[in-house]
Amino acid sequence: MTDRHYPPVPWLTSIALGFVVIGGIVMAAYAPRHPPMGVATALLVAGLVCLGVAGAMMTRLGTFAWATFVKVFKWALLAYIVQSGMIEFVFVRDHTRGAPLVVVTLMLAVFATSVPTTIAFTTARYADV
Repeated sequence: MTDRHYPPVPWLTSIALGFVVIGGIVMAAYAPRHPPMGVATALLVAGLVCLGVAGAMMTRLGTFAWATFVKVFKWALLAYIVQSGMIEFVFVRDHTRGAPLVVVTLMLAVFATSVPTTIAFTTARYADV
C-alpha cells in the first residue's frame, strides 16, 4: 500500500466550520435584536472561501475513491440538512428577518456542507479505489 499525499481538504473544511460556528454564536447572541453584520459577514465570507478552496482542491484529485465519497457525502449531507433546518427554524421563530436571516441561512449552508465533506473525504481517502 502506497501512502498518497492528499490536499488539506479536512483542515480547510474544519476551519470553514469554525468560522461559521463563531459567526452563528455572534448572531445568536443578538437574537432577536439586530446583530453586528460586519463581523458576521466577514466570518461567513472566510468560511465560504475555505470551503471553496477545499472544493477546488478536490476537483484536482486524479485517483480517488469518488464512489465512496459520494455515498458517504449524500447521507451525511441529509443528516446535516435536517440539523440546519432545525436551527433555521429557531432563528425564524425568534423573528430574525432580512439581512441577518440571509447571513444565518448562508452560514447554515456552509455548516451543512463542510462537515459532510470532511467525513466523506476522510472515508474515501482510506477506501480502495
